[in-house]
Amino acid sequence: MRHRAMKLLHYTYRKLSLLLLMLMALWGVLFYYAIMEEVMDETDDTLQNHAHLLIKKALRDPSVLDTQGNLMSFYTFRPISEAEGRNYRELFYDSTVYVELEDENEPVRVMQTAFRMTDGQFYELTLMISTLERDDMVRAICWYLGALFILFIICTSIGIKRVLKDVFKPLQKLLSWLHELHPGQEVPPLDNPTNIREFRQLSEAAVAMGNRSYKAYTEQKHFIENASHELQTPLAIVRGKVELLAEGENLSAKQMEELDEIYATLGRAVKLNKSLLLLSRIENGQYAETENVSVDDILDHLLPDLMDIYEHKQVHVERRKGDVPFIIRCNHSLAQILVTNLIKNALLHNREGGELHITTTPDSLIVANTGEAPLDAGRLFERFYRGSGRKTESTGLGLAIARYIARSAALELTYRWRDGMHCFILVKGT
Repeated sequence: MRHRAMKLLHYTYRKLSLLLLMLMALWGVLFYYAIMEEVMDETDDTLQNHAHLLIKKALRDPSVLDTQGNLMSFYTFRPISEAEGRNYRELFYDSTVYVELEDENEPVRVMQTAFRMTDGQFYELTLMISTLERDDMVRAICWYLGALFILFIICTSIGIKRVLKDVFKPLQKLLSWLHELHPGQEVPPLDNPTNIREFRQLSEAAVAMGNRSYKAYTEQKHFIENASHELQTPLAIVRGKVELLAEGENLSAKQMEELDEIYATLGRAVKLNKSLLLLSRIENGQYAETENVSVDDILDHLLPDLMDIYEHKQVHVERRKGDVPFIIRCNHSLAQILVTNLIKNALLHNREGGELHITTTPDSLIVANTGEAPLDAGRLFERFYRGSGRKTESTGLGLAIARYIARSAALELTYRWRDGMHCFILVKGT
């Protein structure tokens, strides 16, 4: 399944928002523990101070040992043995105390320490002080942090968007400029001033790459055209001389046969040269002009001529077409070559007295011809591919050219074997 593309601006903004959310959450946890640690530390200091005062008071007035404090500073004294007193360790911990007035347990901080009276008796002092309820603390922190985060996002989202949009403006200009590049056309100037070094280097690299590509394209185009022209001339000369040799009176039948083979081979070389030149021009995008082309109109003009050429094969043609013609967006010359190659292929590789079915719909062209066995669909459209039983006069480029033209026009060309017939199906791409 193809994933939906996301703009860089939105992607960066989303990542920043997620990062801020995680940082706020982490900060909230740390803030909570820091606050609780500070509250507990202050509470423990208060307990120590209060315990110190109670012990001093008890040393002055032993009757205090029989008293208890209220809920806010509840304390009790308990006599302990000398061994316990000497090895006693001061202790702080959290606990709860049932409050009858509120009919619930309230959280308290507890301190337990030991001291020795003037008569030598050791006592344990348990001192409690009311503390904040942690659930209430967590709830309050969550609410405040949530409100703070929402307010922070609202306040910063506009600013972040404006900053990111301004930062990525050179990249947007560069993308727009890249969309204006077309094969075979000169590279347009790029006016994209920016203080961001990476974007400036990217723009310079893009312009340099575009110029190199245009230069390579131009050189390749000239090379192909020159090479094709230079090949055509000697091929034409050789064919002419072969024709002159064939007109000689002292040639044997064997020599005539060999000259005929040489002439046929030169003919295939000429066609191969033209086909390779055409294929190269298609790949280089030299047929940039496109228009709406009716495949039905091309067939109407093409079929009579091709049937005259292949009249000796006595192929029976059945033409079916719908009420609406098959219209494609393509270069007109390429569209003619595409349809011609498909029909010629069906006639050339058909058997004598065979069938040729041509069907057009508003969205497709189907060319089917009788055959002996299915072909290799995986290699059929490769250059120079010849299956078993293919004609020797074929260059092996007709279907490859048809596939390239189809792709350049956003069409899909496929092969199927159905009911003893080779079917070539041309449909509009999805």
